[in-house]
This record gives sequence, structure tokens and C-alpha cells, in this order.
Amino acid sequence: MRAPISVVIPTLNAGKTLPDCLASLAEGLTCGLIRDLIISDGGSTDETLEIAEAAGAQVVHGEASRGGQLQRGCAAAEGKWLLILHADSWLGAGWTEAAASHIQGTKAGYFRLRFRSAAAGAHVVAGWANLRARVFGIPYGDQGLLLPRTVYHQVGGFSDQPLMEDVALSRSLRGHLVPIAAEIRTGAERYEREGWMRRGAKNLTTLALYYAGVTPERLVARYERRR
Repeated sequence: MRAPISVVIPTLNAGKTLPDCLASLAEGLTCGLIRDLIISDGGSTDETLEIAEAAGAQVVHGEASRGGQLQRGCAAAEGKWLLILHADSWLGAGWTEAAASHIQGTKAGYFRLRFRSAAAGAHVVAGWANLRARVFGIPYGDQGLLLPRTVYHQVGGFSDQPLMEDVALSRSLRGHLVPIAAEIRTGAERYEREGWMRRGAKNLTTLALYYAGVTPERLVARYERRR
């Protein structure tokens, strides 16, 4: 019986973080959950591709746009389940037990977020993110996503957009999303550089503008102007 899960990771110059992300998948290989690993690259010029190839990943190439990269990566996947991860996130020890339980059902699932930071702001922002996912059904991409490939196609999959591709898919999955009882840890560099509350407020503003109808392209331009 073939392993059920295809892992899809979009990358763009992710050489510093990708090794830890891939290392966290090892227990999924050991217990026979992971069928294949797809790295969907957007034109990396660092060591990302070498790391991916050394890990035995199938590398898909295309333009840098996370929605488009995920779209291409999921199209190449062969498993009955898709596990979508960001390159700067890694799954906590023991995640395979929760994942194995989850794939007995038919829902899409996301993981409990934790930042790789001891700052007080990290706990506040992660707490809000987990609450937002549970109450409003809007997990972000850094919380990971594990869903049946059939459901992914039923809702239309990822949109080829440079920002908010995770929110767009979450909206399509409304009623299909449930929490998975395992932790995912994600990088905190942007928060630590910009400030936890400032970065958190920026993310909330971006989400509100997106829901108000501002296009992802305009949101990206706005973000670049304010960097």
C-alpha cells in the first residue's frame, strides 16, 4: 500500500530554513506516511535547489508567486492527501500520530501555531492566530494544511496570486476545516525585526483590506512601499 501524503513546499531562496523544515518530516518517512516531496521553486539563486535535490525532492520550477507555486506543486503531487508547508516552518515532534488520525477522516486540517521565539509578543500573536483559525476558519499558510486531494480539487485549489493565497483557499474550505492536535513552529524574523505588535497590526490590516476587495497585487505593492 502506497504512503498517503504528498508534501508540497513553495520556496524562494529558502536555503537557511529549508533544512530544518525537511528534517521535521523525517518521522513521516519512518512511519510510512509520506509518499513524495514536491518543492515548487520560484527562481532561487541560493542553495535551495541543491538542498531539495539532496533530499530526493521533485523540484517544480516557475515564476515567483506563492499561489502559482503551490498550484504547480499540488498538480505534481501523487498522494491522496496533500500536506502544504512553508519552508520556514517545521512540524513538532510527534506530529505523525495526529496526522495519521486526521487522515482517517475527510476534512482539511491545520496545526497549532507556535513561533520560534521566547518573546512575550510571540505568545500573543500565536494565540490570536490559533483563535482566528478556530473561530473564523482562517488559518494562514504558516499553520500548515493537510487535506484530501479530492477536496482540494473540489474547491478549486490554490489561486495563482502573490499574496493571500492561503486565505483564499481557507474561504473555499469553509466547513471543511478542523484543527489537528499537533504543533507547528514557524520563523519569527519579520516580527522581531519590525516589532510584534506592529507586524501583527500590519497583517490584520492586510487581511481586512483583502476582505474589502483590494486585489492581492495591490496589497503586495502596498507592502513593498512600507518595507
